[in-house]
Amino acid sequence: METTVRASDGVRLWASRSGSGGAPLVLCHGGPGLWDTLGDVAALLADRATVVRWDQRGCGRSQRCEGPWTSARFVADLDAVRAHFGFARTALLGHSWGAQLALSYALAHPERVSALVYVSGTGIGPDADWYPDFAANFLARLGDPPERLARWRELPPGDRERAVLQWSIEFQDREHALEHAERMADPWLGINTECNKALNAERERAWGTPELYDACRALDLPVLIVDGAHDIRPRPAVDSLERALPDVRRVTLPEAGHLPWAEDPEGFREAVLTALGGPGGTAAVSDSRKSD
Repeated sequence: METTVRASDGVRLWASRSGSGGAPLVLCHGGPGLWDTLGDVAALLADRATVVRWDQRGCGRSQRCEGPWTSARFVADLDAVRAHFGFARTALLGHSWGAQLALSYALAHPERVSALVYVSGTGIGPDADWYPDFAANFLARLGDPPERLARWRELPPGDRERAVLQWSIEFQDREHALEHAERMADPWLGINTECNKALNAERERAWGTPELYDACRALDLPVLIVDGAHDIRPRPAVDSLERALPDVRRVTLPEAGHLPWAEDPEGFREAVLTALGGPGGTAAVSDSRKSD
């Protein structure tokens, strides 16, 4: 069921609700500047949860607007989505940039979050902890074969073909990588490059502060971190978040990249259902818990 959510400043946000009527789960897509590409995640979990997807402001099927492009504004939008569906508390699942957004929401409104699933994020340290290695991995994988990197460089930012080439390197399964990337780009709803630049710049300025570490140490709710072992973003960067959280479990899927549900749907589903209070799974190769 598709619907329109009104943000507190009147901007219209596209949202969709599906599932069996189980416990609520709101998904936060990656980007920033993209649209919801988590339909397959919703389908994996729909028999056990009431799943809400949404397009972030200025992106995808949501209203085009002038921003503002700040984490605080996006946290407020996420709260509007939660309230629209009548959830007093909800689990959150965020992917990539959406993992950062979901964490930011949980830090701002912990009383409204039952559990947090943090998928393929980059931790809470500064960009220097992960970006140089990511950039090197990016060029190495996109440059195999070399003509792919050359073609990517010819195309302008925001171009569909450029995005598909770039997204194809996010998958460990090279045989089906372009197929996975084409699936992400269908339908093609355009990239909000202004939003992307502004929110990435904000993270570069604001992430890695002592205040952020302290806030994570005080976060009183269960968190599941899910990694794909072959994500080109160095996974040790996420150690900063894992060390800070008082109630955390971490699952690494050994044959997956940045979108782990695409390459190991069974392992991903088992891990997430465990976090949501369902039966445990056996697909994890790394499972760490910490309590203070």
